[in-house]
Amino acid sequence: MHRVTLLLSALLFVHLLGLSQGYFPEERWSPESPLLAPRVVIALVCRNSAHSLPLFLGTIERLNYPKDRIALWVATDHNIDNTTAILRDWLIKVQNYYHYVEWRPQEEPGGFEDEAGPKHWNNLRYEHVLKLRQAALDTAREIWADYLLVADCDNLLTNRDVLWKLMRENKTIIAPMLESRAAYSNYWCGMTSQGYYKRTPAYVPIRKLERRGCFAVPMVHSTYLMDLCKEASRQLAFYPPHPEYNWALDDVIIFAYSARMADVQMYVCNKETYGYFPVPMRSHATLQDEAESFLHTHLEVMVKNPPLEPSSFLPVPPKQPNKMGFDEVFMINLVRRADRRERMLRALYEQEISCKVVAAVDGKALNTTDIESMGIKMLPGYKDPYHGRPLTKGELGCFLSHYNIWKEIVDRGLPTSLVIEDDLRFEVFFKRRLQALLQEVTMHKLDWDLIYIGRKRMQVDHPEKSVPNIHNLVEADYSYWTLGYMLSLQGAQKLLRAEPLKKMLPVDEFLPVMYDKHPVSEYTAHFEHQDLHAFSAEPLLVYPTHYTGDPGYISDTETSVVWDNETIKTDWDRAKSRKTQEQKELSFEAQNSDVLQSELENWSARDEL
Repeated sequence: MHRVTLLLSALLFVHLLGLSQGYFPEERWSPESPLLAPRVVIALVCRNSAHSLPLFLGTIERLNYPKDRIALWVATDHNIDNTTAILRDWLIKVQNYYHYVEWRPQEEPGGFEDEAGPKHWNNLRYEHVLKLRQAALDTAREIWADYLLVADCDNLLTNRDVLWKLMRENKTIIAPMLESRAAYSNYWCGMTSQGYYKRTPAYVPIRKLERRGCFAVPMVHSTYLMDLCKEASRQLAFYPPHPEYNWALDDVIIFAYSARMADVQMYVCNKETYGYFPVPMRSHATLQDEAESFLHTHLEVMVKNPPLEPSSFLPVPPKQPNKMGFDEVFMINLVRRADRRERMLRALYEQEISCKVVAAVDGKALNTTDIESMGIKMLPGYKDPYHGRPLTKGELGCFLSHYNIWKEIVDRGLPTSLVIEDDLRFEVFFKRRLQALLQEVTMHKLDWDLIYIGRKRMQVDHPEKSVPNIHNLVEADYSYWTLGYMLSLQGAQKLLRAEPLKKMLPVDEFLPVMYDKHPVSEYTAHFEHQDLHAFSAEPLLVYPTHYTGDPGYISDTETSVVWDNETIKTDWDRAKSRKTQEQKELSFEAQNSDVLQSELENWSARDEL
């Protein structure tokens, strides 16, 4: 009986299998093919964007989405740069890859009536942009597109899967949260009764990724995706404004109002990093200002990501690096940190800065015999002020790396040099601001030895003294870090004259000793001359790429072993370290508020708007 059951089961299986293949060959069938990707129109309205187009268009090309399901709608007008020619050349070369291309150039005029400059938005400009946005939306509807992606021409979509990821959220209007150098991003969390921006407690937790997800917000702008398959999307419009609209003539506010009246909720999504964009310039800014601000956006991309490459269809002129007026620019890098070296060299090249790479002394490779052969002796009684530990091998290697540069400056007789480490990030307008600082201290014949351009200010009780007649400069008080500093020949000579190898301590403790601002008298007593003239840029021009506790934080100086005992590790719980606790925030009273500020500082604000 059991055998009969097995036989029947086998026959039934063969019978069912035969049904799927068909009894006759012509009855056989294959599984259904997958659905085609939804049809997307990418709408680009570009004006005076020659500086950003090579990188921006490169990100569009590299979207992980079938190009034959994408239509490009591109408009440009009122340009005083090469935007029209760049877009035309690009569209000619890529048009066969995409499903459809609509090109709307306008050669003349170069500006709007009563326009103060290329960054000034008056009502004529707002109305013109609204009409272009509406034309793009009309085209998308006419060709039965499923989605419309609106993207400003300086928004860098670094996440190649951004279209698919936004589509999966199934929202009528959704924006990928874009990163910037400030608190600014492409969404609002509050809006006043007149349609203007309103600060709310909800904004910062989303912006700082303390809350992750997709959030309902009253406004998104710059880059967002519209689902045209949603019934409510039929009521969305850019122009003319809704009949009941009586707020300011502003394209983003008008569209947000349209969404509200259509009962369409806007969303912003920060589940991942989707892209970056620059903080908007003031209305009186120049195209050079905007180009440098966009350049800084690319530098910020490179802090945590590979550098972006320009469009493969556009020629990019070679850059002309220089030393910014310094006699030498030294960049310290451990040979085994090739990733940092490559990032820094690319970041410097993008800013047209040349440098000499100095191989750092690797503290891990030093043994006691090496240290003694160099005549190095530790400062008697030295212990780290916050951890009570001796000098680490990493700190020893760091000091020797800087010391070797000081020697080269003296040996070569270099009047002015810049020293930078490989783990820093540059502030916006870095090159222009640094060149202006060097020119001013030279013009005013300031007697300077060292000028910090990046540091950790340790004295936080009272303001530092500003330098008269020179913009953005203060007399340096007790400070940590050697991220970057300007050094004169006279300053290098003073540092070597102190014979620091015979009384070694960390380099960022040694420098404050030399300019007589170190708070520990037991250390300063060992140095006869403390006459280094030290200053600091204010605000600073460089910052660390990572801070203690950040993902990806690596310290080759502090995370090491004690110099004379490799069994003693110096790793610590950074979140609970005394050093972190004692590095207090500056109080309002201690802010360097009386510093003479340059115009560029007014354009470098770090705010939501």
